[in-house]
Amino acid sequence: MLIKKLGRAALMLALTVLAACDPQRVRELEEGVSTEADVRQRFGAPENIWDGAGGERIFEYNRQPSGHQNFMIGIGPDGKMTSLRQVLNPRTFAQVQPGMAMEEVRRLLGKPMKKTPYALKNEIAWDWRYLEPPNTSMVFTVWFNPDYRVLRTSSAPDPEALEHRGR
Repeated sequence: MLIKKLGRAALMLALTVLAACDPQRVRELEEGVSTEADVRQRFGAPENIWDGAGGERIFEYNRQPSGHQNFMIGIGPDGKMTSLRQVLNPRTFAQVQPGMAMEEVRRLLGKPMKKTPYALKNEIAWDWRYLEPPNTSMVFTVWFNPDYRVLRTSSAPDPEALEHRGR
């Protein structure tokens, strides 16, 4: 039990340090100027690379399960950065609509922190951790039907953050 707690604490510390570096990395990049090499130098290898419009590639940099951000960085056909977005926010969540395909949600929000099947309800829930200003840890959930289409979404306080606050 102690080893498990120490391992979780070490993971949380490592992720906190990693997340603390992100604002610096973001400041060092400039749309239209920074190159793919600049992005990779600061963020490393992307979690996934998505095809975008007009030959653009979207690099996914995931900070789940313990982080509160996922970055999508666009790289144009000329190799220059076209966009840098932190996608775990209410504006992006509002784009998730009933009937949307699971892959569309994955491309929009990045890899979720957790996937939970609910066999009796015949549903799957995907969760993303995010921050609601100023610093409230929340969880955004997308519920999918057996055809992998969005049924509904919800947001709630992060149970892990509430658990740590109560100690």
